[in-house]
Amino acid sequence: MLIDDVKIRVKAGDGGRGAVAFSKVKMTLGPTGADGGRGGNVYFEGVSDLSALNQFRYKKELSAENGKNGKRGFNDGTDGKDLFLKVSVGTVIHNLSLKQDSEIVSVGQRLLIVEGGKGGRGNFKFRSSTNTTPKEFEEGSLGQEYELRLELKMIADVGFVGLPNVGKSSLLNELTKAKSKVANYPFTTLNPNLGVYYGLVLADIPGLIEGASLGKGLGVKFLRHIERTRTIFHFISSESQYPLVDYKTIRNELEVYNKELLLKSEYVFLTKTDLLPEKDIKKKVALLKKTGKEVLAISIIDEKSLKLVEGVLREIIRQKQVH
Repeated sequence: MLIDDVKIRVKAGDGGRGAVAFSKVKMTLGPTGADGGRGGNVYFEGVSDLSALNQFRYKKELSAENGKNGKRGFNDGTDGKDLFLKVSVGTVIHNLSLKQDSEIVSVGQRLLIVEGGKGGRGNFKFRSSTNTTPKEFEEGSLGQEYELRLELKMIADVGFVGLPNVGKSSLLNELTKAKSKVANYPFTTLNPNLGVYYGLVLADIPGLIEGASLGKGLGVKFLRHIERTRTIFHFISSESQYPLVDYKTIRNELEVYNKELLLKSEYVFLTKTDLLPEKDIKKKVALLKKTGKEVLAISIIDEKSLKLVEGVLREIIRQKQVH
């Protein structure tokens, strides 16, 4: 199960307490209490693993190490260890406590999200000409603590969209050997699948249904994954009696969710063409061309049609390299 939306509570370490101590060595009498250590920070780091958020399925509260208390002899307490939480590239970190958002957009990127508390001052810092034997000290300050919502919005070059059971997963497997689960089920699969075609990231978005933009079915859970894709491959099954209606159904869901999705480059594929006579395929292709989009008739068992898809992908790769 892919976790792509989860709430967690994260706490940075508290600062250590300052020490109260005095030298007992003759000729060096005076305060020697040192400062407490800083509490550990909490960082988020981007990784390529799409399932990185699964670690938070059961572990909802995480914390960095507290700073150690100051010691005598001017020995400051050690700083608490920082906590590094690895999250998938494309993760939006919603700070529900501060109403602020941050994003992880590249592998290796680190963001400081929760700061550790400062260590308290030891009594050495309180010495003065009028206070040669201070007994004052400071407690370390508390580390920040926030409630966070982690939302994964996949960053892919091409997003596969369409109604359930239109052949998206089958094509992804054929192109990239992604080995996603494929079956003739008239309902959406539960997880997005990723594949890579010569450096091009392809995302098979589980089948959408009418009303998805309003939360019907799995709704916006998967629509958000289309936001970051650069190009949309729109799949229509040749088995459909009303291919143009199917096309408009998905386009409407995209528009209701986010109108900017309609501005993305889009290719339309009439799939499973091996199941119908050629004259019927030509009629449905002609019908879909009314959308004004480039329409390709394909079948995963027809090597010639797969070459057409690969030609489109190579052109996308070329344009990506140019930009």
